[in-house]
Parts: sequence; structure tokens; C-alpha cells
Amino acid sequence: MFQLLFKYPSPVFSKGEFVLLGGWPRWVLAGLVLAAIAGLGLLIRSRLPQAVPSLRSWRAGVIWLLQSSLVAVLLILLWKPAIIVAELKLQQNVIAVLVDDSQSMAMSENGTTREVQAVKALQGGVIASLQKNFQTRLFRLDSHLSRISSPEELQPQAPATRIGDSLKQLADETNDLPIGAVVLLSDGADNSGGVDRETIAALRDRHIPVHTVGFGREQTSNDVEIDDALIAPRALAGSRLAATVSFQQRGYAGRKGMLKVRDGERMLAGREVTFAGNGAIQTETVLFNAGQGGSHVFQFSIDPMPAEENTANNAVFRLVKVESGKRRILYVEGEPRWEYKFIRRAEEDDGIVQLASILRTSENKIYRQGIEDLTELADGFPSSNDDLFRYQGLVIGSVEAGYFTPAQQDLIKQFVDRRGGGLLLLGGRFALADGGWGASTLADLLPVALPGKKGTFHRDPATVELTAAGADSIICRLVEDPSGNLERWKKLPYLMNYQEAGNPKPGAAVLAVMNAAGGRNMPLLITENYGRGRTAVLATAGTWRWRMDLPLQDHSQEAFWRQLLRWLVSDTPGHVVASATSTMLLDDGRIRLSAHVRDKDYQPAPDARVEASITGAQGSVSHIELTPDPNVPGTFEADWTAEKPGSYSADLMAKRGDEELGKDTLAFQRMDGVAENFHTEQNRELLEKLSAETGGRYWRPEELSKLGSEIPYSEAGITVRETKDLWNMPAVFLLLLVLRAAEWLLRRKWGVV
Repeated sequence: MFQLLFKYPSPVFSKGEFVLLGGWPRWVLAGLVLAAIAGLGLLIRSRLPQAVPSLRSWRAGVIWLLQSSLVAVLLILLWKPAIIVAELKLQQNVIAVLVDDSQSMAMSENGTTREVQAVKALQGGVIASLQKNFQTRLFRLDSHLSRISSPEELQPQAPATRIGDSLKQLADETNDLPIGAVVLLSDGADNSGGVDRETIAALRDRHIPVHTVGFGREQTSNDVEIDDALIAPRALAGSRLAATVSFQQRGYAGRKGMLKVRDGERMLAGREVTFAGNGAIQTETVLFNAGQGGSHVFQFSIDPMPAEENTANNAVFRLVKVESGKRRILYVEGEPRWEYKFIRRAEEDDGIVQLASILRTSENKIYRQGIEDLTELADGFPSSNDDLFRYQGLVIGSVEAGYFTPAQQDLIKQFVDRRGGGLLLLGGRFALADGGWGASTLADLLPVALPGKKGTFHRDPATVELTAAGADSIICRLVEDPSGNLERWKKLPYLMNYQEAGNPKPGAAVLAVMNAAGGRNMPLLITENYGRGRTAVLATAGTWRWRMDLPLQDHSQEAFWRQLLRWLVSDTPGHVVASATSTMLLDDGRIRLSAHVRDKDYQPAPDARVEASITGAQGSVSHIELTPDPNVPGTFEADWTAEKPGSYSADLMAKRGDEELGKDTLAFQRMDGVAENFHTEQNRELLEKLSAETGGRYWRPEELSKLGSEIPYSEAGITVRETKDLWNMPAVFLLLLVLRAAEWLLRRKWGVV
């Protein structure tokens, strides 16, 4: 219809430049138009009676507008309007036709697959119409681009789709070819995160438009899909892990499903979930035991629902490195008290976290427990990096800040900030504000601004209640069910004492509050990240009553303290910390390994030499050297590709000369045939964005008969600039007819001049 009225396809107008070919200047045209408009206005006004109703005056204005428009159009036509547009030269340009050949194109809809629909569209006249005017080249697109001779060679079996990488490959490999346009037939399912700006820029630099043709339904009907499972990449053996699983569904709103966590064939946890509205993203937190040391691939799944169309997207896998190495905490206590005894008792059976403690028994005497040899802590609190940095966590009880020398206070700060250790301060007679911590150099470390007064420690009862942040924290999860956990905390015995902790700092998280006498509500457990480490304040010394007043079989007090102390040390880094862009490689083995290296004093070591030894699933071993990142001192990176599916282990070692600084192990796994099972609906948004940003157009399959007429209008390849007259468009004559007819009809009806 558009071309019937305007003579040319729409790209001529969207990509062309409007010009006037008449010999006279444009200002003459503008002057004549204004003169005609003014003259018609004066003429019509002179014919109006002196006393005329406002309604008739308004109608005369409409007649003036129609007459003025008619004269303006006629004058513009005298100046020979035209449009100049770049057009591809016939038979001198190449049209690249890319067909998605991945597994998602094999999905069946309406009795046929997406691939069959694409081939049918090509063979239904698209290829033939393009070949009349251009050279055509046909390509298969999956994880890379490969040329084929005919659509019959397409077999939708590839495990991944990388549209951006394939377009970049096309741009790089055709630098010496006059590519006039790209036609991409796909469902838009891309496993590489979309098309990056570099690829778009490469296409724009050559003015290559990408015309996208979308296949597949834009919404599924009966399907449950897990979007993600967020979980810490490292954990301590025997710890409870919390995973936040996000998912969506269509067709099962209000119904119930079963969310499960498995380690191989062994089910670790399961809970019933109620599905939200269709298409709504919902999240659920599930807790389970990390198990023994080693690399664990945990599966998060939702049981298939009745009549579900695609069950392959009901599960995701996440790899977690479970570490069984010992974690040591130094506990400094200023006076004998029940809290000290019950904290140590809670950790007695923990095979991972160990407490080494200093108990001040009198002014110049200490009592040591949990030491590894007689020399450990023999001189009291450490005064050197070597002695303090051997621990991963530090707990300070009822001890005044002045107990530590200025050098030791700076050492504590560096323990958290540079070493990345965890610091926990407890309430007590000589603790927090009563111990002068708010006026010390360590005040910056604390997650709270302590009160500027003494007498903040009270030997009065207080009950405990979780905050929203505490309900989500693994530290405070005594039972798995969220509502049941809140009730468990409300039923805990009251604390024997409490301390005013002050106001939480911006960025701190209050996990629990206490309700004291007089209805006062104060923060109890506050945490915050500081530098590379983390700090916390527990403003009481009375949690021992939880153990004393609860039944023997209730282990809430032990569970809380084990989780709190494990949180304190679980993220404390070593001298070398290995990481990767992802530990689960789906259908693509490319991975970037990183190592953050620190010397014996935990200062960045940019002059280190870092090597990785990677062992594959079949016993193959590769050795690579990581290169330093010039922007981040002490950080080293390297790219590597796992060619085959399976599990891999990378041992990274850092050296400075002959001195070994440290090492770390990283596990990752490549799984093929997974990515194409997710987000199987047509990604129209990606296809439309790609075509819009490159000057192309998004097409539906039924519109492809018009593709051949729009392809030629491109500035890519070998082009010629064509001038196309606009005066003889049917729309122009129709406009003149409408203006004149409207004026005549209105004048007869209204009886105005």
C-alpha cells in the first residue's frame, strides 16, 4: 500500500535526502508561499460582512487553511521536489544470508520446526529474488560462522548460538568484499550475552544493514524455567549454604511445585513453592549442607509440571569449591565469664573452625587455650604481622581498647583491611563504648558509631527479634523454613545482659535487634564489610542463657555461634586467590582465569610470576602463564579454552624469584547441550535492536516477499546515488484532489466565501 501511494519503498524516504531541483532559490519559494497565504487571507477577510458571527469567521479560517495548503503544494511542485538515495549497484554487491542452525531452531511449533520454516522462507522466493540483482552467499550460524552452498545442508544440532561473535567474524572475513546487506534468520536465542558494541561499530563503519527475520513464538504457554541460582563460589566443609533461586513460569499460576537441591544423585534439600503470576520472576531461598571438602556440582531443579512443553530448562547447575582446610580464630577475652565458656564449647566439635584464646585472668596474667604449641601467644596478643596474620578471624570480648598498644591497634586494622580477616566485637563491662573503643583509632573499623558515654552495659534482660536482613542471613538461620525461623528466634530465652551499640553506619546491616526494659529497641547484631575483610558487633554477653534454658536436644545456641564464626572466616583470603568469569561453562569452553596475589605481608605483588597448571577430564595437562593487569596491581589474568566437556582443575602458583608466595586451586566444568534449552521463546527484542542499530529492519516471515525491493537501498558495498522525482507520486495528486474537494464541499455546506 505504501509503495502504491508513494511510488517507492519506505527505505527510499527513511534513508534518502530530500532536495529541490528547481533553478530558483528556496527563499523565493518561501516568499511566494507566504505571499500567497497572506493574499488569500486578505481576500477572504475582505469578503466577510462587517458584523459576522464568530462561528462563520472560524469557518472562513478553515477555508483559508485549505486554500493556502493547496497553493503551497502547487508552488513546491514547481520547484521539482526529489529525493537522493544511495542504491546498490546490480550484480556488484554481495548479500550475506545467515541462518541460525542451533538446537533451539529444531523446536517444533504448529507441526513444524523453526528451521523448516526458515528454509521454506528462503526457498519460497527470497533467495531467487536476491539473486536477480545481487550475488548471494549462504552461511550457517551457531557458535561460529561457516559458509554452505544450499539450505539443505542446514541441520539444527549445534549446542550454542553466538550471534554477536558470528557477525564480528563476518565483518572481519569480508573486509575485501562489497557486502551490501546481511539477512539474519534466527529465533534470537543468543548464548553469549547479546551483540557487543564493538560488533555494532564494525558493521556501522561499513554501513552494513542487518535485516533480521524472527522465528518462534514470543511467549511460551506451559513452561517452568529456572533463570539463575546465586550461591557463594566457596564454602567451608560442613557449612550450611544458602542459594537464592530465581525462576518464572507460564500456565501454572497459583499451582505448587517442588524445588530441590541435589549433589549428584543425593538430594540435599527440597521445599514446596507456590508459583506467582505468568511471566513474573520469583525468588526462593533454599538452605542445605555443603558436605565434605572438594568440588561439588549442585543441581537446583523444579520437578516437571503436567503437560509442560520443555522440561530441559527446569534445572541449573552451580559448582562450589568446598574447602576443608582449618580456619583459626584468635579470641581475646578480658575477664572470665559464662559467654567465653559457652562460645568455646559451641566450637569444640567443629572440625574446621578452631579457637585459640587469650583469657586475661589478672592484670599481668593470661590463660591460653587451643594453642598449637607452647610458643603460640606466649607473649600475649601478637605484635607482628607474621603472628597475627596466621589467623583468619579475630574475636574481642570484654576488653578495653587501651589494652592494646597503638602498634597493636594499627595491626588489628591492617588485619581486617589488608589481610582480609574478620573481626567480631562482643558486649561486656570493658567492651565497646565502656571500653573506650569509640575514641580509639579502631572506631572506623566498627559497623556502628558508638555512644559517646559510659555506662552502656546493662545487666538486665532483653529479648531478641530478627530484622528482614537477618531473616535472609545464613548467620541467623536456625531452621530452614523462613517463617519457622522467625518464630524460633522469638521463642529464644531472654539475654542475660545487653549493651547500647549506638547507631549503625551507612552500609552496615542490622541482623537482629533487642527489646529491653522500657520498650527500648536497639541493634544487637550488626555487620559490615571493611576493606578486604568484614566486621561485626554482637552487643551482649548473655547468649549463654540460650544453652542453659533450652532443652538438651535444642542446639540453637551452638548453631548460631558456629554460623557466626564461620561467616567471620569463610571469605578470608590467602596469599593467592584464584577466580574465573564463570565456573560453569555452558556449550563454550572459553574462560578467563584471574589471580589476586599478595606477598607475606599481604601487600599486592605486581612483580610476581603466576603460572596455572590445568588438568582436564581425560587427564590432559596444560600449562599457561598469567599476565599482570596494569590497572590493578597484584592481579594477573589469562584466557584459556576447555575444548571438551568435563571437569577441570586449575592449580595456580605465584612466585617472586625463587620464593613461593602462595597457591590456590580453581575448579570449573564445561557442559554441552544445555544453553539452548533456556529462553527458547523468540528474542524479538534482540533482533529488533540489532536491525535498528545497523540501519536494517525486523521482518516477520510472512513479510519476506517485500525484502527484495528494500534491500537495494543501502550505503554499504558498491553504490550509486539515484535521484528520484517526487512530483508524480500518486499521493501528491490524491492530496491535491482531497484539498480541493474538501474546500468545495465545505463552502457549499457552510455557505461561506
